[in-house]
Amino acid sequence: MPKLRQLRHFVTIAEEGQITRAAQKLNLAQPALSSGVAQLESQLGVALFHRHAHGVSLTSAGEAYLGKVLVALTALEDAELTVRALGRAARDTVEWGFIGSPPMVQAPEVFRAVAATHPDLKISFRELSFPRGTTASWLREVDLALCYSPTPHADIATLALRTEPRVVLAAKGHPLAQRAELTVAEVLDETFCGSDPSLEPTRAGFWRLDDHRGGPAPNVTADRTVCPHETIAVVASGRAITVAPASNAANFVNGLPGVEVAAIPLRDAAPTVLSLVWRKDAPNPLVETIVAIAESLADGDGRPTFA
Repeated sequence: MPKLRQLRHFVTIAEEGQITRAAQKLNLAQPALSSGVAQLESQLGVALFHRHAHGVSLTSAGEAYLGKVLVALTALEDAELTVRALGRAARDTVEWGFIGSPPMVQAPEVFRAVAATHPDLKISFRELSFPRGTTASWLREVDLALCYSPTPHADIATLALRTEPRVVLAAKGHPLAQRAELTVAEVLDETFCGSDPSLEPTRAGFWRLDDHRGGPAPNVTADRTVCPHETIAVVASGRAITVAPASNAANFVNGLPGVEVAAIPLRDAAPTVLSLVWRKDAPNPLVETIVAIAESLADGDGRPTFA
């Protein structure tokens, strides 16, 4: 019977398409990973990969095996995450995920109201990388999260907190940085910062204006960024631009000494929506407490009012 470690290594190789890159991702020596996958194939009595000069690709047996392994690993991970969430609930703890700025900056009224009405409730924070896979998959490891314009998913509930404009971020030496404002049409053909292919395509494209372009950006760098700070590093180098929520952009421009980046208003871009997101089957009942507090702050339009 293959070991759990072998199965996870197999999935990583399949995702990366190259043993060298998979070994780097797993922090393993390449010979050890190659030996491990060969041992797995020997145990199963079938070849899982075709080896070629540029990497590996799955055989038909490997394709079938990958599907079954992913189902099994997902079920196991769901079981572990459920138990951990229930353990947090028993300790009056909620794990609150965020991307970029922490909750007390992004949603101060909600955060203060939770602290005031439930002083015994303990919040642990986790900064998330850019969303990978579906909204449901990247949200699995936390109880709830703050996210700009999450992609809808059947298993996910959302509460819109506020809308805000999108801005262009460009190095101060970039020609666009001299402009007081920009239109969408003026930047669609600019070079945008690339992101890791594992990131959710709809959200990655949202920050490259795919929703206005109607398709992928024609000019994207080869970078594989997975978090806001990596993206800002690429932008600051002058090789690319990106689009961001106005509040997050202000934090990057003003809060990172030595990073020479300008934020230029994007006049006619559809706004982004800061939302509270959580799984509909969230096992931690304290999620309902935080959601109820956020809903109680809503104005007549059904959205929380923020200063």
